[in-house]
Amino acid sequence: MVDNLIGGTWSRPAGETLPVYHPATADVIDEVPLSGADEVSTAVAAALEAYPGWAATSVVDRVAPMFNFKFLLEHHFEELAALVTWHHGKTLDEARGEVRRGIEVVDFACGAPTHLQGRTLRQATSGVDQDLYRFPVGVVAGIPPFNFPVMIPLWMFPLAVVTGNTFVLKPSERTPLGAVRLAELFLEAGFPPGVLNIVHGAKSTAEALISHPGVEAVSFVGSETAARHVYEVAASHHKRVQALGGAKNHMVVTDDADLERVVPAVLSSAFGNAGERCLAGSVAVAVGSVASQLVAQLEEGARRLVVGPGDQPGVDLGPLIRAEHREWVMSCIEGGIAEGASLVVDGRPYAQQQGFFLGPTVLDDVSPTMAVAREEIFGPVLSVSRVANIDEAIDQVNAGTLGNMAVVFTKSGKTARTFRERAEVGMVGVNVAVAQPFAFYPFSGWKSSFFGDLHVQGSDGIDFYTRKKMVISRW
Repeated sequence: MVDNLIGGTWSRPAGETLPVYHPATADVIDEVPLSGADEVSTAVAAALEAYPGWAATSVVDRVAPMFNFKFLLEHHFEELAALVTWHHGKTLDEARGEVRRGIEVVDFACGAPTHLQGRTLRQATSGVDQDLYRFPVGVVAGIPPFNFPVMIPLWMFPLAVVTGNTFVLKPSERTPLGAVRLAELFLEAGFPPGVLNIVHGAKSTAEALISHPGVEAVSFVGSETAARHVYEVAASHHKRVQALGGAKNHMVVTDDADLERVVPAVLSSAFGNAGERCLAGSVAVAVGSVASQLVAQLEEGARRLVVGPGDQPGVDLGPLIRAEHREWVMSCIEGGIAEGASLVVDGRPYAQQQGFFLGPTVLDDVSPTMAVAREEIFGPVLSVSRVANIDEAIDQVNAGTLGNMAVVFTKSGKTARTFRERAEVGMVGVNVAVAQPFAFYPFSGWKSSFFGDLHVQGSDGIDFYTRKKMVISRW
């Protein structure tokens, strides 16, 4: 069974546990404890105890172990990628990409001496100087989702601790092993006990954490419903919150697009990570005369994708995370067909295999009012919608309540600029499959894809994990 990390000591709480599965075989590979409010309070107390000394530590001394941590992550890169595949199921190449994106945030955190610099204005008025300083906020809680067990924890705690905060991490109960290994390397890097703590559990554990009076800020990534709830509860307890929610991402393909490049990009976006990512392309919007040719090539490409265990060479699409999630995705497919969508490629026969497999599915003639066009599915399902022009395509993008990402494939600079200006999403892609910003820019969802004011990563992350103090002085 995986252990909690509290005050630098690994401990195993008593009580109920949940199984951790190998999704490709459905075998149980570990057990994760369901920590209660007492364990949460103990973890927060350890973080509170470590906070004054860590906050008073010089920036260069906080950065030194972060460089060590970066070295250890690089040294254990393949091990971490294999661990992601082992208990999440994504392909090894996808797992490597996840680990790399996580390390990029650690790279950014190592620049804290620059990022934490304030501003000074001498002689703001006669004989008066004004200075801006950054201070840490205190104990921060982090609650990542199951789908990126290494990358998303690395979105959170490296920036939080390098800015002087201490951290309590509640990993996903479905994929807890990545966070545990990160914490082991974090301690090995030389960070003091209590700076990073881990408490395992499910919903009740998260509830206890986000409402705990010792926690000053909460970083969360999950579904739209869960993100809204975390934001409301944590904010009602006067905490600062960044809560990343769901997505329904559109990929607009214009009739001047280069399908030779577009089709592989759309397939990669829709079916990479088995569709279990908030930047997965979910709806392909075909503009004008390109529709029939696009659907034909998507069908051909989807049928060529290899479905299987993520650690086997040549596999394009691994299993889903759990059997019950697969059932949900299959119900979405069936609902789309019932509403009038045309089934072009059916991935449901793969569900007969051992493990939690579901093959790539393509639905055509999907109208914007259908559930498969509006609701996040989080699985390998691509809906194709047909529109007459770019204005209709943008209207369809903007009609949804979620605003995470949208991309356009076009050779027209005018079309690309129009899309950039009018698409009501936080991340716009032009001729790219996934519009994910690098770690030095914010992950910028809009609408109900994000609750809060300051996003993860980049300068937003620095601002979220610090408080600004103004000093106005006359001598």
